[in-house]
Amino acid sequence: MRRLRKVKIVATLGPASSDYDTIRALFEAGADVFRLNMSHGTHAEQKARYDIIRAIEADVGRPIGVLADLQGPKLRVGTFSAGAADLEEGQSFRFDLDDTPGEGHRVCLPHPEIFAALVPGSTLLVNDGKIRMRVETCGPDFADCTVTIGGTISNRKGVNVPDVVLPLAALSPKDREDLEFACELGADWLALSFVQRPEDMDEARQLARGRAAILAKIEKPAALSRFEDILAVSDGIMVARGDLGVELPVHSVPPIQKRLVRKCRAAGKPVIVATQMLESMIESPMPTRAEVSDVAHAIYEGADAVMLSAESAAGRYPVEAVTTMDNVARSVETDPTYRDVIEASRRSGRSTIAEGIVAAARELAESTDAIKAICCYTQSGKTVNLVARERPRVPIIALTPFQSVLRRLCLTWGVHGAFCAPVDRFKGAVVGAARAAKAEGFATESEMILVTAGVPFNVQGTTNILRVAPCDERLIFRTDPE
Repeated sequence: MRRLRKVKIVATLGPASSDYDTIRALFEAGADVFRLNMSHGTHAEQKARYDIIRAIEADVGRPIGVLADLQGPKLRVGTFSAGAADLEEGQSFRFDLDDTPGEGHRVCLPHPEIFAALVPGSTLLVNDGKIRMRVETCGPDFADCTVTIGGTISNRKGVNVPDVVLPLAALSPKDREDLEFACELGADWLALSFVQRPEDMDEARQLARGRAAILAKIEKPAALSRFEDILAVSDGIMVARGDLGVELPVHSVPPIQKRLVRKCRAAGKPVIVATQMLESMIESPMPTRAEVSDVAHAIYEGADAVMLSAESAAGRYPVEAVTTMDNVARSVETDPTYRDVIEASRRSGRSTIAEGIVAAARELAESTDAIKAICCYTQSGKTVNLVARERPRVPIIALTPFQSVLRRLCLTWGVHGAFCAPVDRFKGAVVGAARAAKAEGFATESEMILVTAGVPFNVQGTTNILRVAPCDERLIFRTDPE
């Protein structure tokens, strides 16, 4: 099954999409990667969904990626004696460590780490930013605040602290359990929440032990000031716009999104744009025009993937939401303006042999209509990600004997994965690439492909060969007798 677009679609599974028929329909509508949200559902429920994904993968004969999204620390207020309290602008309110039920002037905030980080003038946001407070005085066990935006505060509502770095690990005890479960299950990607600094990635990588690629969710303002460092230690990035929009002015999120996508592309690492992309389709079979434009802008920016959350997990129209996203992507990618935008943002610097090889491959592929695909033999997927960074006009075929690599590449722009047997000679690689290009419908015997590989074979990071090859195997053997 060949996708007729380059950007990938991530669909979250949940109560509305937990059976074989629905998940199969989501895949056929265009989902390339399925997200398991570890904030909801039991391990047994997530395993059942995972098993269905792998059954569909076997039935359709195409790799399917699985992304396990870890919940991260949840900061919440305690309870109120009346269940809630109404706060008015200008009034005083105290947070403390006393677990006595709260009243209209105070409530427990059972997170001493927050008090340790606060300073006078810090901002506290409650209930997704609907209530805003300014810290006037604080200590190790209290914070006296002034309400700047009032509202109703109720039991266990979430708290955000946007302008300080909290001394909290990105992995809670629940996250550690979920991480081990997801790795044992066979998840291809782990999404790490609450990342504030590059060091937050260390524990997750140690616990994963190479069993899954690790993606950093950018949802905290603190992460923006250390983004280049976080990107350097991550395998991919998710721009979690919903949480960013709570802790930052909403008008600042679009330029942040654009900037992060470009930096990820320059680094050759996949980036997902996420949250509220087709929110109205939770209840409606049709999106709003603004939502369609939002999805389109992410694609024009060069994002590797766009993501559906509640739309596919709990909405009434999960398949229609994926179909809509697929249609928007096809429309954008056939617009001549799309190529203009993508090529104008292409990185020009080349610092390694592999980067030079893939840049040359893209230039050659676009110099003639006879070349129909760039075929990359890969051990880890890194060279394929470098080719994808170039955003070539022709398809990218990733050839590898490792199913895990094919599944991870389901998140990378423009990549069509194809399983191949191990090869030890370049001629075998060329023949295998020609067969894959024909079998997958990318080229005919009369057309040409580009093949990249590394010698010696089966060694990571050795990409050093670029070959223009015919898809006619007789010609390959005639020109490459060895």
